[in-house]
Amino acid sequence: MPVTVVLGAQWGDEGKGKIVDYLAQKADMCVRFSGGDNAGHTVGEFKLHLVPCGIFNPKTVCIIGNGVAVNPESLIKEIDALEIRKVSCRNLIISSKANLIMPWHIILDAMQEEERGAGKIGTTNRGIGPVFSDKIGRFGFRMEDLISKNMEQKLKKLLERAVNILWQVYGYKHSDLKYENVLEDLIEYRDRIRPLIKETEPIIWRACDDGKRLLMEGAQGTFLDPDFGGYPYTTSSSCILAGALQGTGVSWQNIKEVIGVVKAYTTRVCEKNIPFQTEMPDDIAHVLREQAGEYGATTGRARRMGWLDASNLKYAARLNGFTGLAITRMDNLGTLPKANIWDGKKYIEIPCGWGSDINNGDAHNYLNMIARLVGVPIKYISYGPGRDQVIVKKWYSF
Repeated sequence: MPVTVVLGAQWGDEGKGKIVDYLAQKADMCVRFSGGDNAGHTVGEFKLHLVPCGIFNPKTVCIIGNGVAVNPESLIKEIDALEIRKVSCRNLIISSKANLIMPWHIILDAMQEEERGAGKIGTTNRGIGPVFSDKIGRFGFRMEDLISKNMEQKLKKLLERAVNILWQVYGYKHSDLKYENVLEDLIEYRDRIRPLIKETEPIIWRACDDGKRLLMEGAQGTFLDPDFGGYPYTTSSSCILAGALQGTGVSWQNIKEVIGVVKAYTTRVCEKNIPFQTEMPDDIAHVLREQAGEYGATTGRARRMGWLDASNLKYAARLNGFTGLAITRMDNLGTLPKANIWDGKKYIEIPCGWGSDINNGDAHNYLNMIARLVGVPIKYISYGPGRDQVIVKKWYSF
């Protein structure tokens, strides 16, 4: 029953998609446990937002867990895009307990962000905050509601509530939230995804009991967690190990490995007013951003660029219980002449220039420094976009 959890150790965009895809080649099941279509995982030429990255292994059962907020329109488009390119989704399952992102969630998200004025938090306007608010407030619309005989009654009740809030609080004119239109769309979505909706906990538990290899896939990163991240500049679902349990129903006793994915430097997709301690000078940031294509997979926004923050990584390691680290984008960092690592008090400067040659002595020094400062061995090193551009080795230096 070996369960491996893959988590972002920074602010998301660490390259989790590639690491999950790599590990999924030997996994029997891959389960996405948090987030929504605000999170983008890039695997080769594909950008996934809801479908687990294990989908590229036809032998891997892929589950969208109960902790994921699902925009059904986005999901269907993603499935169609995969199948057009000969990637089968026949092994895809959706938890009956997963909440749906409804049209009013997206409208409310935009209204709330506008309400913040100069204090905007950089939401993607995908309805994520409102859908998780409704989930906790027990006004959610779940997959099991979509296939229930009482679907229309529940939809009508929730829509009336949402329309009242939008009108009374924000003065929103809701001509595009007519019941008949929303119902028509939901019926269309239901017809497409009904066969995928199942109670997933027994499926996952059976796999654990049978000794199958399970891979748990997180979204975003530790410092976007609503409890332990830089609140209020966070997401709305749990990004840490605890979220993997809550978002799937897996017991902590089944977890055998927790891999923290770390970019060799740091990036953030956020507004300029949000603090970013290790941000690089603009001239260096621009060069590295263009070299590495550092633009959001979901929003297309330019990522803010920073040096590696080892003190934050040590916090993330303690919070999640990392058993190993996966370092990504080593080839991109290696194009710079030198790099800095923040240890919590000062910068440590290390020469770069190794490019894709991870056997270079300076590259080893950089990796050893990370392992020593964080106190966790480095198990995987990625030095390019290809599945074959991963080194499996342990760096210990503490």
